[in-house]
Amino acid sequence: MANTFKSGSAVQSGYYLNLSRWAIEPVAKDGERLPQGKGEWRRIPVALALVLTPVLGATFLMFMPVIGFVLLAQAVAMRAVRTFRGPAEELAATMSPGWQPGEAHFTGKSPENGGVEEKGPSARDEKLEALEKEIEEKRRQS
Repeated sequence: MANTFKSGSAVQSGYYLNLSRWAIEPVAKDGERLPQGKGEWRRIPVALALVLTPVLGATFLMFMPVIGFVLLAQAVAMRAVRTFRGPAEELAATMSPGWQPGEAHFTGKSPENGGVEEKGPSARDEKLEALEKEIEEKRRQS
């Protein structure tokens, strides 16, 4: 005979423990069915049922207030988050830079001269062209 049973199974009389629900179910007559729900049921001896019943009840009574305080703290925290989320998003929007897609920020030009193109060749352009010619000559030689 198996010691573990599924919910809704017909079983012999005795005591059955469901660890996922923390419940002990007495079955008075052979052939009665276990309650429906999640988890598996294990048949336990009468002596263990007499010991476990007050332990499970006391554990439930000790943790019930703790669960209440945890749920209260969670509700207060969620309300505070909702209260401050709107103003925080508005503040972040005013503090962030105005970004526009396609706008180049790393052009090497100072902001006061931004968007103004330089006219005519500069000394830097001449040096760059001379370097490019030198590289081309070395590539041809090799």
